[in-house]
Amino acid sequence: MEMKMEENMRVVDTGSEAGGEDALVGNVNKLMVTPRGYTGVPRKGHLVFDACFESGNLGRVDYISEFEFDLFIRPDTCNPRFRVWFNFTVENVRETQRVILNIVNFSKTKSLYREGMSPVVKSTSRPKWQRLPAKNVYYYRCPDHRRNYVMSFAFCFDREDDVYQFAYCYPYTYSRLQHYLDSLERRNLDYLQREQLGLSVTSTESTDQQQRRLDLLTITSPDPALQNPKKEKKLVVLTARVHPGESPASFVCQGVIDFLVSQHPVAQLLRDHVIFKIVPMLNPDGVYLGNYRCSLMGFDLNRHWQEPSLWAHPTLYAVKQLIVQLSQDPKVGLEFYIDVHAHSTMMNGFMYGNVFEEEERVQRQAVFPRLLCNNAADFSFSNTSFNRDMVKAGTGRRFLGGLLDDTSYCYTLEVSFYSYMAAGSTAPVPYTEDTYMKLGRNVARTFLDYYKHNHFIDENKAQIPSHINSIEVLSKDQQGNGNRNGRSSGGERAAERKSQGVRRDY
Repeated sequence: MEMKMEENMRVVDTGSEAGGEDALVGNVNKLMVTPRGYTGVPRKGHLVFDACFESGNLGRVDYISEFEFDLFIRPDTCNPRFRVWFNFTVENVRETQRVILNIVNFSKTKSLYREGMSPVVKSTSRPKWQRLPAKNVYYYRCPDHRRNYVMSFAFCFDREDDVYQFAYCYPYTYSRLQHYLDSLERRNLDYLQREQLGLSVTSTESTDQQQRRLDLLTITSPDPALQNPKKEKKLVVLTARVHPGESPASFVCQGVIDFLVSQHPVAQLLRDHVIFKIVPMLNPDGVYLGNYRCSLMGFDLNRHWQEPSLWAHPTLYAVKQLIVQLSQDPKVGLEFYIDVHAHSTMMNGFMYGNVFEEEERVQRQAVFPRLLCNNAADFSFSNTSFNRDMVKAGTGRRFLGGLLDDTSYCYTLEVSFYSYMAAGSTAPVPYTEDTYMKLGRNVARTFLDYYKHNHFIDENKAQIPSHINSIEVLSKDQQGNGNRNGRSSGGERAAERKSQGVRRDY
């Protein structure tokens, strides 16, 4: 095994200064990092770094000492501005080997690393992602790196045969989505339809020529006997992963889907009255390549909603065409567009909405986030804001908010890369893959409260048996984690509870 490893690995003397930060063009590939001038036989403890895998990102490694390495994030393809997402493996370690790894070229200065966030890690013998202890992570401005902000973390390798993987946040890859959607299709649910809305860009520069699927899910009851012929079905459109490095958005989106296709009485009632159109991964190329913000061609797709190009932004073009067509369909009422993102500097889940001249429309737009706050422990209405920032004019929320009629609501749903604040506590509660999905379930469940609120769904039909509660759809480690976020004052929380009733987590 060692012979094969030596044949496949590139032994590099990183003492040279070849190439700067802006020269990074690809991921490291089984890169063995050795001391300056070392010419001997590779041995255990000469770390091997790799990011040549799906959603991987690491552009360069510099040997500082036996115990310290500087790591450089590869910029987004065709766009050197964005350097945030990292995802790489380390192998050929020595048992009890202690190292300090410095991520030295972040493109953002503000970061949740200031608030206690830490990278996630797993290994071949421990495949469940977990966050590094915050006490081992440091975020600071470094004079040795153009006074850029650097995130350093200390780590001790404890098993020589393990391959260790480190990432900015829990990865959710294109392949994982495809496996998930394939498994849904195999269930042959009559209320779920999967279709290929389009394909991504074909790369002529890369060895990877595959155009990736742009998937569209439609979830609704097919039985016309359950529908009131006097009422049009309401339509909800949800998209995620327009920014590929915002992996929490995929967990939230899967939580929405899991709930809507379940046999939970709330889900069944929603399917009878609402059509859900979900695009789980709007930027599949960016996700596959390990970009943070951009598509394969270097475009931030969430700035091109006004005039997307069929050639340069094919996935965005297809989604926009779909929404425009749906908005003109007299058989349905397009009421919601929600675009799911992750936020790198704020805690909790929260929403961005639009600003309108009519006060009555402003008040109506605040209803859904308030109801979600009532259902989700980690959602903060006080962090929710409504704006018309010109910089955001090309986003889905802003563009569709101006295109659709005044009965439609367009939101960006944000969730923290790191944590939420629980009521009565000053310590943040770090998100896990499961709690991200839980937020998605609570988003889905909130649509019932909304449609009860505006009398679209009859209150009597919406009565759920008292024995049906959150435990039926929560995993064991999520039960009992139901406190509200701590961003609002105690008076505000009390007032909200009084006006909205008891929160129900699903």
